[in-house]
Amino acid sequence: MRFIYLISLLLILPFVFAQSNQTQSSTDLQAPVDHPSIAHATQLFNEGKYGDAIPELQALERAPDHKGVANLLGTSYYKVGDYRNAATQLKQALTEDAGDKEATQLLGLTYYFLGRPADAIPLLSKVQSWYPRANVDASYVLGISYIRVKDYDSARKAFATMYGVPPDSAASHLFVSQMLLRQGFDPIAEEEAKKALAIDPKLPMAHFLLGELYIFKSRIPEAISEFESEMGINPAYAATYYRLADAYTRVGRYEDAERLLQRSVWLDSTASGPYILMGKVLLHKKEPDLAKRSLDRALSMDPNNYVGHYLMGQVYQAQGKTGDADNEFKLSQQLEAMQTHSPNEQ
Repeated sequence: MRFIYLISLLLILPFVFAQSNQTQSSTDLQAPVDHPSIAHATQLFNEGKYGDAIPELQALERAPDHKGVANLLGTSYYKVGDYRNAATQLKQALTEDAGDKEATQLLGLTYYFLGRPADAIPLLSKVQSWYPRANVDASYVLGISYIRVKDYDSARKAFATMYGVPPDSAASHLFVSQMLLRQGFDPIAEEEAKKALAIDPKLPMAHFLLGELYIFKSRIPEAISEFESEMGINPAYAATYYRLADAYTRVGRYEDAERLLQRSVWLDSTASGPYILMGKVLLHKKEPDLAKRSLDRALSMDPNNYVGHYLMGQVYQAQGKTGDADNEFKLSQQLEAMQTHSPNEQ
């Protein structure tokens, strides 16, 4: 009987030990993990490893003493483009320290990227009052935020502060006109450019901006007038000759366009646009060999320009090189499709 008991005990003991080890292992897994140190999380943050810092900072956020963590966590979220979580943490940082200038600035920028310009404005206005010329990004975003809420006068003043010019000067109206044009506010941009010229009729670039606007709107006679006025004020600016030549081609003044394009490339030989337009002019004049030389130069500088490749296809067509022409037309279509489907910049 004792023998049977010993045998049973020997059979049961391994199972008991196994159960004991399993219980211990389960206890270890469920044990609370120590919070990472603020020093290590800050080190990751300072090294720019924001994605690695975030989980450690999240753990620290649950610690009893977590003051200052919201600032680091909000900034980390901002750096990785998680603006919703950034807003939450940066708001918390400002409840802990209402005078935190960095958190104020980042929260303003965060609201802008979340499409909330009205919320961004009061925060970024504070930033501009603290650093009137130090932070260009915040000043630019403040001006654009005013444009988005259609407060154009405040936008002009914000850009004037950014560029260090008087808020009611001709230059301030020109700056806001340029920004409005980039944001698609064409009628207001036109008004502001005209206000700039009313204050200073000799202001460089104001006529050029109006010419750009008019050529985009296919108001070609007005564009020509503005570019010609700009040439009289600012005769060394190569882009004016190029854009005026573009306007001339649209009304069939190819000889005048060719003359202006030559002047443009003599002033600045690094831009591909005048060479491409020259190729177009020379094709119209039935000079494909000269057009090819100009387009070769343009495509050496800008090999992915689909207009240049399309015109090169026309050159090869005129030269009787059908295969080469087809290749250029196909490449032009591919490049245009890539450009059309590429994401637009902010």
